[in-house]
Amino acid sequence: MTRPSTPSGSSSKILTIPNLLSALRLCMIPVFAWLYCAKDDPFGAGIVLAASGITDMLDGFIARTFHMVSDVGKVLDPIADKLTQAVMLVCLLTRFPLMIIPFVLLICKELFMGITGLLVIRKTGAVFGADWHGKVNTVLLYAVMILHLFWPDLPAGVSGGLIGACVVMMLVSMALYGLHHIRVLKGKR
Repeated sequence: MTRPSTPSGSSSKILTIPNLLSALRLCMIPVFAWLYCAKDDPFGAGIVLAASGITDMLDGFIARTFHMVSDVGKVLDPIADKLTQAVMLVCLLTRFPLMIIPFVLLICKELFMGITGLLVIRKTGAVFGADWHGKVNTVLLYAVMILHLFWPDLPAGVSGGLIGACVVMMLVSMALYGLHHIRVLKGKR
């Protein structure tokens, strides 16, 4: 798990390049929803979603490389990720009904993570960043969504396999985060 923030290693700054990139990702959400649902332009929505994914990787790289990691960013970045993912999954549900599975799992996972994360913050004062499995989960989910956008006639078997792989990674990530949070709450870091 990523180390918790400490007074000497964290930043309380709000206006940073990574935080601005996260805010930009939030602004992209209605754009790709409009392109996909109102304009019936999956390709255009895919371009916006790909740009959103690139800014997600870029903000993390900039934050780590240039020591711009902030507690605000640790909260804003995953909010932008999860809202992007949830809205795009809802959009994709109109053509790919199996997207209901990762959507429901995303909601359950984020509720669980939000509640246990708040308990960890309340007990320890530490804000933890994303771990490797959370990042793999995010990349896989973006890849699955982008493939479905750029290939709207994806064969059902391929679509189902991609969605299944995504669901498995989501379950693994939720279990590993859950175990971490339970250990921290029990005082076993």
